[in-house]
Amino acid sequence: MINETALLESKALRCGVLDRTDVLDRVKTLSLLPDGLHVTTAMVATYFQVGVKAIRSLVLDHRAELEASGYRVLAGTQLGSFKELSGMQSHTASLALFPRRAVLNIAMLLRDSEVARQVRVYLLDAEYAARTQPVENPAHKAPVSLDDHIDERITNILGKTVVPLFNTLIASSGEQRRELIELRQDIENVERKLCWHHQRVRSLEEEAPRDQLGATISAMTWQAFEHHVAELLRRDGCTNVVVRQARKRPEVAKGRCGFGPPPC
Repeated sequence: MINETALLESKALRCGVLDRTDVLDRVKTLSLLPDGLHVTTAMVATYFQVGVKAIRSLVLDHRAELEASGYRVLAGTQLGSFKELSGMQSHTASLALFPRRAVLNIAMLLRDSEVARQVRVYLLDAEYAARTQPVENPAHKAPVSLDDHIDERITNILGKTVVPLFNTLIASSGEQRRELIELRQDIENVERKLCWHHQRVRSLEEEAPRDQLGATISAMTWQAFEHHVAELLRRDGCTNVVVRQARKRPEVAKGRCGFGPPPC
């Protein structure tokens, strides 16, 4: 059976049992960030009931090993994307994150913590039970159930695929977001112009109601109507407009438009 001292001293042994993160919750509940996957340095210190300085010292001495377990430090756009995705509120310039594997790794390195020692005891007992379990006959082996490790596998999949994918999408969508905002502003400007034109048309209709205009035209003599039509033609660009009055019946005012050969 692997003893606790060997676990503290051997990196190879520690790496071999990193998947047994379920032992963390057997000792006490590990509180996670809103993303459900990570904890901060302060949260790790709280779990093991030690100071933050002790955790930072371990990270300094075993950074490469912890990074292999998933430890990372976010800053700049990566930190902004993580905050936006997880809904986390933080004003720090950088943020150290530990997944459950890295927390278990800390438990196998942290000597002066009773909680860490209990985690190691559970871990060694579970490992011993797994090593001494009788080997079943493959021909009669029952189907393997996924229930025992389903939470662990889901966490691993989310941490390695889904979360990085969302971070990449958020980072790449910045330019598209700016273009959409500019397009929305253009649409709002067009909308304001259309509203202005609509109000202008309404005011013109109010200044000269259709009923009043119709009544004015109806009150015209046929001679006055011909002159009125001629003035409208001139206003719209027709040239050489001549009003030909007849005694028996009114004739439509005739002329030639300045912008085309047919008579208006």
